[in-house]
Amino acid sequence: DLLRSLLPMAAMPPPSIRRGAFIVLEGVDRSGKSTQCTRLLSKLLSSASASRSDPSSSSAINVPPSPSPSSAPPLAVLWRFPDRTTTIGRLIDSYLKSSVECDDAAIHLLFSANRHEKSRELLALLEQGTTVIADRYAYSGVAFTAAKQVPGLDLAWCKQPDVGLPEPDLTVFLNLDPQEAAKRGGYGEERYENLEMQARVAANFMKLQDNTWTVLDAAMGDVDAVSDAIYATVTPVVEACAAGTA
Repeated sequence: DLLRSLLPMAAMPPPSIRRGAFIVLEGVDRSGKSTQCTRLLSKLLSSASASRSDPSSSSAINVPPSPSPSSAPPLAVLWRFPDRTTTIGRLIDSYLKSSVECDDAAIHLLFSANRHEKSRELLALLEQGTTVIADRYAYSGVAFTAAKQVPGLDLAWCKQPDVGLPEPDLTVFLNLDPQEAAKRGGYGEERYENLEMQARVAANFMKLQDNTWTVLDAAMGDVDAVSDAIYATVTPVVEACAAGTA
């Protein structure tokens, strides 16, 4: 278990405190994470709007109303890791696009540092009641680096730099055969997008799963079917965090 049994995590607000949920979507490259993260954000924001205008609406998410809706923080925001807008993130972006080379251990530490540099902001958003959806997180960092099969950079070593990161309330893993992912548009544009690497990444993800993960078939149907399944999985967690019962 990456973020529980091995790593002491950053302090989250007490369970009785109303807060936003931290939702992570993971999967191999081209499994549809980015598309589904965007769709999930849209669904959550639409539900919040429905709740504020008509709490009895069947599409409304059950969250406590804000005393001042006009000044309320957003119900949800979307983050993508790595965050390529920071100084560290720009270095990572150059590496992923094969513009520069970097030692495998060093780039792993940069990926982790990119998550750490956002952790204080993440906790602040959760405390104000904003749900944070993350397109990839620490699990990806471990799965990808360990998949390189570099001596010394095994799963145990790869987990260590993420000590202290905020812990997700829910991780949704979009399961897709790497061979199917390779058929999707844009495959091969970045460094790690090759079948052999992605197969090892997928195997590592399987080793990292625990009972807080929900695994969904990314090929269960069309994009809408996957989107609906994710929303149905996420909604109870967002409601529990908002009610202080998570």
